Amino acid sequence: MTSSAHDTGQWRPLFNGKDLEGWTHVGPGRFVIEDGTLRTEGGMGLLWFTREKFGDTTLRIVYRAQAQGGGNAGVFIRIPTEPGEPWMPVNKGYEVQIDDSEDDFHRTGVLYSFTKAKAKPQVREWNTMEIKLDGDRTVVTVNGAVVTDFREGDAVPERTKPYEPERGPRQKSGYIGLQNHGDKDVVWFREVSVRR
Repeated sequence: MTSSAHDTGQWRPLFNGKDLEGWTHVGPGRFVIEDGTLRTEGGMGLLWFTREKFGDTTLRIVYRAQAQGGGNAGVFIRIPTEPGEPWMPVNKGYEVQIDDSEDDFHRTGVLYSFTKAKAKPQVREWNTMEIKLDGDRTVVTVNGAVVTDFREGDAVPERTKPYEPERGPRQKSGYIGLQNHGDKDVVWFREVSVRR
């Protein structure tokens, strides 16, 4: 099922602020509900939305990271099949990074290690990331600034570290997920919404 079956042009929340209905976690760590938000705890794991795949859609994620650069997480897109563990999405989907302490290929808003940041948006207490999936094109804005504009087939750097994703094309639609990275990397998500 694709998102077009449900969307009417309005933002539709995928996280209800109360529980993990529609979501499943794989891998170490977990997400906990805290004051209507999802908070990462431990990792590296993945909380993924089980009910549908998304393509030709815009996702809106509102998040905040722990102060002093202590936040590291990601939003996974274009996951081709149901993930049974957290590394398949790394290698077969794309991770839209959340981490303001890293270099331009590993910082907030890039497709992790695939794209170079086109901008360094000002960090706010609560940040808004929008990820537009348009066929084989992915556009990521953070707090209104375009950080990534990538189309399948665009040149990408070689993989240089074992934890970087395998190269190769991704599918036009897929499951989405949120990463919990590790004990010291705390990120809160208060909105995960989709609009056709």
